[in-house]
Amino acid sequence: MRVAVLGLGEAGSIYAADLAGLGVPVAGVDPRVAATPPGVFRAASVAEAVRGASVVLSLVGGAAAAEVLGQALPALGQDALYADLNTAGPEAKRRLALAARDGGAGFVDVAVLAPVARARLATPLLLSGPGTEALLPVLAGWGIPAAGAGGEAGAAAGLKLLRSVFMKGLAAGLIEAVTAARAVGAEEWLTGQIAAELGPAGPALVSRLLAGTPVHAVRREAEMREARAFLDTLGVPHPVTDGTIEWLHLLAGGSPD
Repeated sequence: MRVAVLGLGEAGSIYAADLAGLGVPVAGVDPRVAATPPGVFRAASVAEAVRGASVVLSLVGGAAAAEVLGQALPALGQDALYADLNTAGPEAKRRLALAARDGGAGFVDVAVLAPVARARLATPLLLSGPGTEALLPVLAGWGIPAAGAGGEAGAAAGLKLLRSVFMKGLAAGLIEAVTAARAVGAEEWLTGQIAAELGPAGPALVSRLLAGTPVHAVRREAEMREARAFLDTLGVPHPVTDGTIEWLHLLAGGSPD
């Protein structure tokens, strides 16, 4: 089985390198990233990368997902599975699924439920869409934990966004509280209090949220804007999500709205 990885940023390069390390033939492509993961064939184009691939993993970012899918479809085999791991709203995933169907590919909406850099291939995934049942055993064979969320593309994306409302909201509340505590010289005391409330994994989680949120603020702000749009479609008020977006915007270097 040959795999194509479209996008060799942080997550894409990890998937490509680790799958190659398992002995899986992997082709990768990314015009913006010069480095090629070890054991990976560097393709000159999306079409070259996906030609002959049984599974395609797209990690190009939500803004480029549709364009890259359009480049891939003419070169894909009829039985290929196209897994879109980019963060986007349910409606965007459904549009991709329709395009893939028209192009003869089995589409899978894949929600990545934790930072790939932390657990690599052990990062949990949530799948939905018409290609879900075919992809699940493939992922299991690679040691990737994955669960299905149904045959409708967009279901996994929506659940991930709901999870993000809590996780990114937790990070925003933590940063706001710790920033205030720092102003009164109580940062260490407050982080200890918060970590204790979060249980045995609390100290590590607090450290991870405080360190990782500013680093990934741009991407997470975009994700939370998708989450807010999804909440709007559900008719759910979102003052916490609004505040989270404001914090991420500030951390990304933007001015207050």
